[in-house]
Amino acid sequence: MIFTFFLLQEKTDKSFKKICLSITKKNIKNEILYFKTPLFIEENDWDNEKQRPKNIYCKKYKELNYILNSIKIRISPLIKEGNRKKINAEIKKVIFYKEQSYPEGSLLSMISIYLGEKQHTVQLSTYRRYMVFMRLIENFEGFLARTIYIHDINSELIRSFNNFAKAELYSESTISRTCHFLKTILHFAERKGLNTDIKNIALPKVKTPKKIIILNEQEILKIKNTIVPPELEDSKNWLLISCYTGQRVSDFMRFNEKQLVKINGKTCISFTQRKTQKEITLPLHQTVLNVIKKYGNSFPKPIEIGIYNENIKKIAALAGIESKVEAKKRIGYRSEDIRTEKWKIISSHIGRRSFASNFYGRIPTSLLIQATGHSSERMFLNYVNPINHERITILGDYFDKVYTERG
Repeated sequence: MIFTFFLLQEKTDKSFKKICLSITKKNIKNEILYFKTPLFIEENDWDNEKQRPKNIYCKKYKELNYILNSIKIRISPLIKEGNRKKINAEIKKVIFYKEQSYPEGSLLSMISIYLGEKQHTVQLSTYRRYMVFMRLIENFEGFLARTIYIHDINSELIRSFNNFAKAELYSESTISRTCHFLKTILHFAERKGLNTDIKNIALPKVKTPKKIIILNEQEILKIKNTIVPPELEDSKNWLLISCYTGQRVSDFMRFNEKQLVKINGKTCISFTQRKTQKEITLPLHQTVLNVIKKYGNSFPKPIEIGIYNENIKKIAALAGIESKVEAKKRIGYRSEDIRTEKWKIISSHIGRRSFASNFYGRIPTSLLIQATGHSSERMFLNYVNPINHERITILGDYFDKVYTERG
C-alpha cells in the first residue's frame, strides 16, 4: 500500500489548508481510499515531496509530524479490512487522544522501558542524546508505515535505516551512534528474556574525519596578554583555567577555594566530576595559580554557560584568533561543514580539548587521562587534534638534526 498526505483548500480559511490522506491498495484494481483529517497547515510550511511539514524540528510541527507518522502506523493493520469507519475512528483517536503507547514487544516499547530505567542514572545530556535516537527511530517507523518489533531487527533493516537517515541528511556520526544504540537495546531486550538477532548483526564501520578545534599555546598566550573590558575579565580567566585543567565547564565553573589542597608542597584541586562521579585530584598549572592569586586565593565568579560561550568568542576576537578552520556549525536544524575564523566557533569545551592536545606527547598519556578523567585512552584520543603543528615541527627538527649529524 502507498500512503500519500496532501493538502486540500477549505472555504473557511484560505491561509490554511486541510491535510488529507490517500491510500493506494496494491491489488488488481489499485483501489484508492481517501480520508480527510481535522488537521490544518499553512501551504508555505508544507513539503509536497516528503508529505509533511518542511521543518519537523520546530516545536509546532514536531508534534504534527509525529501525529502523521502515527496515523500511518496505526491504520496500516486496518487497510486490508477496508472498513472506512474503523479507519476514520483510528485517525481521530491518534489526533484527539494523542496516545503515546507502544505495542508490547516493539522496538519503541523496549526503548521506552530502557529510558525509564536509565533516566535517573545517566547525565541529562546523555538522556537527551538517547531521546534524539528515539525520535529518529519514530520517524523511521513513519517512513516504513509500520511498527518495528524486536524480532524484526536484522542487518537488512539496519541497512534500510541507514539509507533513510542519510536521505534525511543526518550526519554519519548520528547515524552510527543510533545504530550502536539499537544494539544496546537488543542486548537489553535479551536480558529481559526476548530473542533477538543480535549475533548476526554487523554494523557498518563509519570513519568520520576529526575536526577538533583547539587553542594552541601561542593562542592561549595571546588571550592571556590581551586586555579585555571589565565585564569580560572573569570569562577570560575561566578560559585560562579550563585550558590548563582540562575539565568540563560543569566542573571547572564550580571550582572554589575549599577544594584547594596541598600535596607534597604542590597546590592541587580536589573535586568530583559531575558527569562521571570520578574523584579527581589535579596539581594546578602556574597559570591557574596566578589567576587564583589575582582573586585573593579564590576563583572568578561562576558564569552562566550561554553567557560564557558568548564572552569567550568576544575575547578570542579581541585577541586576534582569526586563523581559518574547518568546522561543523548548526545551520537551521542540521550541522553543516563550514570554513570560518576560529574565534567564531569556540565554546566552553575548547579548554578541555586544548589541554589534551597541547600536553599530549609531552606528558605521559596515563597521567593526562588521570587528569581529564576519561575512561580509556581511546576516549581521551578523541580530544587530541591529529594535526598538531608544534609536534610536526619538532619531528621536522629531529629529521634535520639526524641528517646533519650523518653529513
